[in-house]
Amino acid sequence: MVRWCCELFELCSALLITADIDLSTITDRMAVKKAVQCGNVEDAIEKVNDLNPEILDTNPQLFFHLQQQRLIELIRNGKVEEALEFAQEELAPRGEENQSFLEELERTVALLAFEDVSNCPVGDLLDMSQRLKTASEVNAAILTSQSHEKDPKLPSLLKMLVWAQNQLDEKAIYPRIKDLSTAKLEDPSAS
Repeated sequence: MVRWCCELFELCSALLITADIDLSTITDRMAVKKAVQCGNVEDAIEKVNDLNPEILDTNPQLFFHLQQQRLIELIRNGKVEEALEFAQEELAPRGEENQSFLEELERTVALLAFEDVSNCPVGDLLDMSQRLKTASEVNAAILTSQSHEKDPKLPSLLKMLVWAQNQLDEKAIYPRIKDLSTAKLEDPSAS
């Protein structure tokens, strides 16, 4: 029994230790996400290319969405001439190659037709949720390029901990974690 508990503990500990986390890559990813969320798309593209130039080269949809976000930011900042020029030079050629890109481009350029974009049918493109969506897409692509999972491991590890504790409950008395949010141990002698 004790041996089984020790082996299980060793297995869980090894999973946590070998989680292969490089803090610099996390910092870099967070910088890219923050740049997109703040509307600094050119900076985000530069940071992505610094991390791995193949990310945007091999993912035309992601590159289009970043360029679309850049167009949205130009429109948001009232740079109409620059927005039109950017749309014609950078996005229109991509729209010719891909029908869904063309539809997204038309939807984005429609923002220019409204003086009050807060009441226009495509005004949602100016919402923070659009920036968050683009930032999330970039983050997932970076994680994939670094051979990491898109979803965090912590929820899976916590489920494994709960399962292991349920197995142990039937076989041993041990200091159990009762509340996962605080990770406080429950005194086994108090039960």
